[in-house]
Amino acid sequence: MGHPPDLRRARVSASTAFRRRYGASPLHLLLVLVSFTLAVYAGLRLFEGDTVGVAVWFVGAALLHDLVLLPLYSVTDRAAQALFPRGPSDDRPAPRVGVNYVRVPAFVSGVLLLVWWPLVFRQVGHYTAATALPADGFLGRWLLITAALFAASSLVLVVRTWRWSRAQRQARSATK
Repeated sequence: MGHPPDLRRARVSASTAFRRRYGASPLHLLLVLVSFTLAVYAGLRLFEGDTVGVAVWFVGAALLHDLVLLPLYSVTDRAAQALFPRGPSDDRPAPRVGVNYVRVPAFVSGVLLLVWWPLVFRQVGHYTAATALPADGFLGRWLLITAALFAASSLVLVVRTWRWSRAQRQARSATK
């Protein structure tokens, strides 16, 4: 049957008022609260063991990120942006979307290296004894995966650039 029109308007205006004040939907707020609850739970469980060791590790990781890694990947990103030309200029500079074709494979490769670095750099002596698998070959595989990621990204960039230039040529020929 449905709601009377004035009740429907009241519900819509309450939702609109919430979005205006909060900036997102109530579902977003619920998901943020659930994720914070999960993070607090995980943190409490983590600190039940070696509290000082975990705190030192956490502070050390934050300092390493802020003092070493952030400047390093910021400079690297600026260098990658310099490789790609800007779009047509008007009052504001156009974003360099081509740099994303370097960022994405570099990010995925970095995450893979972060997860598998002990095996990639052969820092795990007990791996073979525990799994009966050889520990060599991880560096080569990681390098092959990284090369494949960058090759696929380059291929996508070339195809999209070719399609964009073809569309531009067709648009120019249609206006003549």
